[in-house]
Amino acid sequence: MKVGVNVAVNSNTGDVGAFAKKAEDLGFQSLWMAEHPIMPVHTTSKYGGTPDGSIPPAMSDMADPFISLAIASGTTSKIKLGTSICLIPEHNPLVQAKQIAALDYHSGGRFIFGIGTGWLREETEIMGGDFDHRWTQAKEAIEAMKEMWTKDEAEYHGHYFDFPKVRVFPKPAQKPYPPVFLGGAAANVFKRVVNYGDGWMPVRATPDGVRAGRAALDELSDAAGRDPKSIQILIYGASSREEIKQMEDAGADMATVRLESTDPDKVMDGLEKLAEEMLG
Repeated sequence: MKVGVNVAVNSNTGDVGAFAKKAEDLGFQSLWMAEHPIMPVHTTSKYGGTPDGSIPPAMSDMADPFISLAIASGTTSKIKLGTSICLIPEHNPLVQAKQIAALDYHSGGRFIFGIGTGWLREETEIMGGDFDHRWTQAKEAIEAMKEMWTKDEAEYHGHYFDFPKVRVFPKPAQKPYPPVFLGGAAANVFKRVVNYGDGWMPVRATPDGVRAGRAALDELSDAAGRDPKSIQILIYGASSREEIKQMEDAGADMATVRLESTDPDKVMDGLEKLAEEMLG
């Protein structure tokens, strides 16, 4: 099983490049970073994460994952670099296609595009997204980016994004483009993965859930004329080596484990301890 580490980079984080190099040297296969560009002060969401429904302060203090991963790419040579997740409806795909292509190109083809659509209406809407139809918007964004990644002159005509022929260079190092992994466990997630993704990233998964997900992805892939092996499953947030093994037996290909602190005084020892506990 390929095991990566997910980290929360914030205002107190030390040298991102140094801990990325340490993670690579210890044998972690990938490095993952989440994003929340902004956090509303007030929300009516029931998913706030605190007893009164308010947003935990840590969610308001997240570094931009693309900048952090770019720094990490400069000190490493093998470790994969992933977003976990990038909130697609909060981005302009013309800008993001360029951003991702540059990161993949300069890292030598190491980027994995983990995407989702978020759970916080106010955040999505402040950033210009259509919360009620966010997965439809995300699909269009991915389709538009794929056009720009694979064609010298790309155009796209959809409901949310509509542009004439444009040129966007450099192209990604990975061909035809970096793999796209979809987060979530919504009813349509497997159809979406087969339709325009390369992997599924469930959170709080169980072995039975992974087994059922693998079966659903295989069946839908066969029906769509797609090789089921072209779709991977990444377990986000495994908590033990035993759980990793159970997920592998259930059909998962990759897993991530969480680094508790990126505090400069704790990060290196924390990475060593995590590697000792989680890497077989």
